[in-house]
Amino acid sequence: MKLFNPDTTANPASNYSHGALIPAGAERLVIAGQVGIAPDGILEAGFEAQSRRAWSNLFAVLETAGMAKTDLVKVTIFVTLAGVTAAYRAIRDEVMEGHMPPMTYLVVAGLAAPGMLVEIEGEAVRG
Repeated sequence: MKLFNPDTTANPASNYSHGALIPAGAERLVIAGQVGIAPDGILEAGFEAQSRRAWSNLFAVLETAGMAKTDLVKVTIFVTLAGVTAAYRAIRDEVMEGHMPPMTYLVVAGLAAPGMLVEIEGEAVRG
């Protein structure tokens, strides 16, 4: 995978890339939106705990497919609170350990169930 940040566009607002070129013949994994629910079915309390759990759940899907976070080529984040961008970025930067695939961050009115504050979906390729 090759990441792109053209000189003819504004720099990314934080740690992500504007584009990713995927090699022909690569295997593609599409990961459904992951939320802050632990394996026991309990929704974590608070934005930071839910964010960490959502990332953990996403990484678990990657691992089960034999992939790593460095195989992520696109991530979309949905949050229900407008004032959590800095907190989200700090957690994302910590868990992504320098990997910066293209990302989209959206503030939405709600998620699938009351109390859910963040949902993260992704795509990964190996090849």
